[in-house]
Amino acid sequence: MVGSVACESSDKVTSLKSQLVSLERKNAELKSQINELSMKLQLAGQGKNESLYKAGPFGTVKALRTNPTIIPDESVNPRLAKILEEVAVKKELIVALANSNVREMLEVWFTNIKRVGIPNYLVVALDDNIESFCKSNGVPVYRRDPDEDVDSIAKTGGNHAVSGLKFHVLREFLQLGYSILLSDIDIIFLRNPFDHLYRDSDVESMSDGHTNMTAYGFNDVFDEPSMGWARYVHTMRIWVYNSGFFYIRPTIPAIELLDRVAGRLSREKAWDQAVFNEELFIPSHPGYEGLHASRRTMDMYVFMNSKVLFKTVRKDARLSKLKPVIVHSNYHPDKLDRMKAIIEFYVNGKQNALQHFPDGSE
Repeated sequence: MVGSVACESSDKVTSLKSQLVSLERKNAELKSQINELSMKLQLAGQGKNESLYKAGPFGTVKALRTNPTIIPDESVNPRLAKILEEVAVKKELIVALANSNVREMLEVWFTNIKRVGIPNYLVVALDDNIESFCKSNGVPVYRRDPDEDVDSIAKTGGNHAVSGLKFHVLREFLQLGYSILLSDIDIIFLRNPFDHLYRDSDVESMSDGHTNMTAYGFNDVFDEPSMGWARYVHTMRIWVYNSGFFYIRPTIPAIELLDRVAGRLSREKAWDQAVFNEELFIPSHPGYEGLHASRRTMDMYVFMNSKVLFKTVRKDARLSKLKPVIVHSNYHPDKLDRMKAIIEFYVNGKQNALQHFPDGSE
């Protein structure tokens, strides 16, 4: 009798979990439809003499945040267009760049994507070995046509050098009309990220912040005592977006962002993440025209960086019970070891798997 009740309870939990996933997916689809209809309404009013909208009562006015997508141009890369047509789901897919320097991490990366059951992902192979490795493991792979400027970095470059290439490579994906969830390979997927996106901005990115203030922004007061009465100056601060995990829609501002970052990286000796954030956040001012791209910060407990995990979550009984969508080992150089421990903790249920690691790096 007890066994029967336990079995019934287990079946009910499974059923409820299934319903929750289904509702989350339906909610995401409805949000996407609302955004699309709002965009069409906005476009319908462009070029007309009369204003499409009248301002409503105080507190009811809300501007549109979602830019229209471009018209796809398959002539840009017919071979890639054919691959994306087979791999993408609803014109979306995860994309990662990899060379032979990160082969072991890449295997952990795609093994967990397969385990979660995510079908729409693609590896951009930067050398022959990775292309062969992906094909032998049944991993969707794309090898770009020869490009001297890209290939010299792709074959031998370290993490930062290869990371900078993505802004050049992703342009064709957007021109073909696809939304891309760009992923570094030091990331563990625990749930399907496409069930947890808003899709209302040009760029939706995970944060390097580790608290509500640092991740989502705060008013930071600067103190200059020599100014007397005016010693306190209010400033706005936010920790940077992580250029190793972001969702980007095929819009004109998004493509302009890729062009700006790729252009600067070709001219300057700079870190791609710093340039990515400068182009997204620095406003127009004398001598400079800022980028007019909309942006959204991802939930830091859903799309989690490794500082949040190792400094906060693993020490909190309540937070440690929540399963994030992804964990990015961006804060720690011992990436592979931590990735394996994250799998042990969240997938295999080994409660002490994270305990022996320091908060930071030694």
